[in-house]
Formats: sequence, structure tokens, C-alpha cells
Amino acid sequence: MTDPRSDSAGDRTYTHPEMHPVTDPEMHPDLCLDDGTQDTRPPLVIIAGPTASGKSDAAVRLAHTFSGSVISADSMQVYRGMDIGSAKITQEEMQGIPHYLLDIVDPREDWNVVRFQQEADRAAAEILAQGRLPILAGGTGFYIQALLYHIDFTAMDADLSLRTSLTELAEREGPEAVHALLQQADPEAASQIHPNNVKRMIRAIEFARMSGGRISDHNREQRQRPPAYRAVFIVLTMPREQLYERIDRRVDRMMENGLLEEVIRLRDAGLTATDVSMQGLGYKQLLQYLDGQFSLEEAVRLIKRDSRHFAKRQLTWFRREPAAIFVDAADYAEREQLYGHLEDLVRQGLGL
Repeated sequence: MTDPRSDSAGDRTYTHPEMHPVTDPEMHPDLCLDDGTQDTRPPLVIIAGPTASGKSDAAVRLAHTFSGSVISADSMQVYRGMDIGSAKITQEEMQGIPHYLLDIVDPREDWNVVRFQQEADRAAAEILAQGRLPILAGGTGFYIQALLYHIDFTAMDADLSLRTSLTELAEREGPEAVHALLQQADPEAASQIHPNNVKRMIRAIEFARMSGGRISDHNREQRQRPPAYRAVFIVLTMPREQLYERIDRRVDRMMENGLLEEVIRLRDAGLTATDVSMQGLGYKQLLQYLDGQFSLEEAVRLIKRDSRHFAKRQLTWFRREPAAIFVDAADYAEREQLYGHLEDLVRQGLGL
């Protein structure tokens, strides 16, 4: 299921002096905890940040330097055939680095944080067994948190009858009706979950009804768990104006590269707005355009606007992570200087 993707099928061996396997005991000693005992948790590098911040390129660069493999922490790039709108890394851009959790499910399949946690854990174990360094790269904060802290989802069993009734309520009266119920059950979760994210709102209401508690409190408690990995958690960022310009240019490139045609192909294959995969940025707005709700120009404007709003929410999420190291790309005149700093952070954090 993990299905690593690379031009070299993961067999490439690097000979750069600093490209050493993470299992080399001389180059990768266990660090000590505060009580003097050895920290035997497996190593993990996390490259996070908002959309269009350069995470994929940075992850590939670090993978070359430290003999690593990349695990995608993106909720859209798991879907086969959804390449342009998800900004999925290409084979050429991978530069021979093995990538995991890309193109592993059909767009009609359900994909959620529990499945991600299971598959990402399995991928990390496989990478470590190969003597390579797992590098988690993506912008889905809840996914990253689920892997890093091994969040316990056993208290989140589904109530199918409640789920069905809430889904019907959303279809009948709109997502706002579900959001109003969530506001009553868990105001904090209501402030954190986008009103259009019906699935997450329903899960939060289910948790409240079944456990008598609040999912926001549960998540806060889970964040207090010690990390399951010895991680270096890097968040790439840049000034808001620069980030928004990059987002706008990326959307323009997506349209030039055939995003509309990709959406038409998916629609012709039977996918509709009710499929979770088609709620992703770009896909949702272009489906609405194809349904005649507004012009193509307006659809593109909405993609850009909603992508900017999404980037803002991503940064808000990462700022709650106490271990995160924020790196502003604008502080470096050259890309090589930025990458050099990231490499130094990894060396320092993992004792390389």
C-alpha cells in the first residue's frame, strides 16, 4: 500500500561525503534524554508549511543530503489521477528519491487520518529498515500530528445512524446546519474546522455524543503525549504577500497545465461533488463552473482566494505545535543558503 515512487525504485546509493545512512552508529548516535537515558525513538524529519511554500523541493534536497526517503503528508496527493490540482510532485522532480503515499487510492475511496497514520507508520518503518531517513513532507497538519504523536483514535468509533442523519441534514439544509450543531457541542472545534468540511464536523459531533467529551479537549490531550519519533519539525514560511503571489502563480500554472481538463476527465469517470476527493481546492470550484454556477474566470478567482485562506489556516495550525521550528525563506538571498540552514537544523536535531 505504501508504494514508494522514484525513478530508481529506491535502490540509489549516494556517495557524497555527507550522505550517510541513518543507521550508521558512528554518524547517527542516540541522543540522551533529560534523565540521562538514551533516546532510542526512531528519527524523523518533518518539512511542513502552507501550500506553495516549497516543501517538496526542500524534502528532496534533504533526502539527497541525508540518504532519505519522502513520505507525503498531503490529503489529496494519495488519489490516483488527481495530479495537477493537488500539485503532486512529478517523477522528474523526485530526482530519484523514493516517495511514499502518492497515488495509492482511487478518488472514490474513503481516505482519512486513521488510514494515513497506519500507512505512514508502515512507510517510516520500511524506510528505517532500509537504513534511510524518513522525511515527512506536507501541509496537512492533523496528519503530521497523528503520526508524530501516535494519536489514539480508538475513542472515535463511528455511530453510523448518527452519521447518516447528520449527512442527510447537511444535504437537506447545507453544511451550516451541521456547523451550528458542532458550535453547540464543541465551540472550540467549531472555530477550528471549516464549515464546508462536513466529514470532520460530523466526526467531532459523533465524538461528543458518544464519549460525552469534546474532540478539541481530546486532541489537546493527545498533543501532550511525548512524540513517538525523535523529530526535527521544520515549518517553511515567507511574508504573506510573497506567499499569496506564489499561490496565485501556481493556480495560473495549474490552469495552463490542464487542471480543467483533469476535472472534466474525473467528472466523466463518474466522480461528483459528493465525493470527498472532489472537495479539494480547484476540483470543487471547477466542478461548480462545469455545473454552470459561475464563469471560468470566477472559478479561478475563487480557487486563488480559497487557497490563500487555506494557507492562513495551515499556518495557524502549525503555530500551535510547540516543537515546530519556523524558517522564513525571505531571510535567505539564495535558495542554497536556505537549504544549507535546513541541513544544519537536521544535523543539530538528530545529532548527525
